[in-house]
Amino acid sequence: MSIFYHEQLYRTSQVMAQLRDYPVTVCGAGALGANITENLARSGFGKLKVIDCDRIEERNLSTQPYYRSDIGAHKAKILAHSLYQAVGVKLEAKVKELTTANTKQLLTNSTLVIDTFDNSVARQAVKDYCDSSQTPCLHVGLAEDYSEIIWTENYRVPSPVNDDVCDYPLARNLVLMTTAVATEVIIEFINTTKKLDFTFTLRDLSIKPIDRS
Repeated sequence: MSIFYHEQLYRTSQVMAQLRDYPVTVCGAGALGANITENLARSGFGKLKVIDCDRIEERNLSTQPYYRSDIGAHKAKILAHSLYQAVGVKLEAKVKELTTANTKQLLTNSTLVIDTFDNSVARQAVKDYCDSSQTPCLHVGLAEDYSEIIWTENYRVPSPVNDDVCDYPLARNLVLMTTAVATEVIIEFINTTKKLDFTFTLRDLSIKPIDRS
């Protein structure tokens, strides 16, 4: 029986075949990036790459799929190892800081880019590359009890004012709900080419589509 047996019953074998062969690059392996990457792998995606230069800290453990024994190791490498162990997906891990100088090197051959970086400089570099190369890019971000999942055509990079603030409020349920919505948006795009934008607010459990018409 396939690891993805239940998913295939829901998605159909045709959609699962699309997901298996669709190259996706996730920028960031933190609260959003790591959980989205894990969700994609466990949903049947087979060609995944993650870019992140950070190491695991104790404060990451409540919102990210890492363990105490992983503290000090690179997030991208641990994520690649754990997903291969779990579902046999060979995740390509790039332990590098993405900058304007290396976006072409790191993002070339990406059919879809998912931006989950936690700083505006890296987000701007991703957006600029995807805009110029016409690579589809989904930006996923959060702040306190609010998150947004927005395609690059409608995305505005936030101000860098709070980029270096580490002591910010973050609920695990906000991360998980955002991960679930983002994963469905990704699958819908691959299946139908529709680009859906959403916001989510944890406090009132409100998921709202952004109407761009």
